[in-house]
Amino acid sequence: MTTKAKFPVTAGSIVVPFGHVIGNEKWRGSQIAQRLQGKIRLIFEDGLGLVDFHLSNRTCIFYISEADLVAGDEFKRRLVQFRNASSLGGIVIVERTQISDQYFLAVQKLVVLELGMVLLPVANQGEASQLITQLVREQSKDHDSNPFLRKQCSQLAEPSVFRTVQQIPGVGKTKALLLLQHFGSIHRLCNASVEELELVVGQTVAQQIYSFLCS
Repeated sequence: MTTKAKFPVTAGSIVVPFGHVIGNEKWRGSQIAQRLQGKIRLIFEDGLGLVDFHLSNRTCIFYISEADLVAGDEFKRRLVQFRNASSLGGIVIVERTQISDQYFLAVQKLVVLELGMVLLPVANQGEASQLITQLVREQSKDHDSNPFLRKQCSQLAEPSVFRTVQQIPGVGKTKALLLLQHFGSIHRLCNASVEELELVVGQTVAQQIYSFLCS
């Protein structure tokens, strides 16, 4: 379900209605937008500037496609410009394919180590839409208040979320399942400390995960 936003977007101050996502106008008609229809309320705005999607008043998403990676450094300038000008939490969703895989380590270094943002790889826009849906649902619930709900959420996680966690260095299928069962969501996993990760996967893998996800 897509509607045109009726309120102005001012630089550095985004108000995202509960249960909604504000998307950059350039994504109207895209595969991501089509896949999000019926799952979340998507509002298009043409004044978002650098950002592709706003999940909440505090969190936004940048989408880096295979074509962006192959084309050059424009996406890097966009990310650096955002980080220098904003205190919002940034999540970078990047298409990791056979073609773009050669650029992935450099992107990881920039996003995670230099800019301190979260990096989540996906195969395509379809997987990205599932990941965005999951993130929105996680932010709309208080998982701490209901441990049973957290466990249910991990069991019912979208396949794309499971595949994304699997791609973290040192993880694989078994550890991905353990991590999602323990933390309940990819949002909580991305914000976990090394000590919290060690309780699930041990010291070596915990450090790998933390280095991959966090600055």
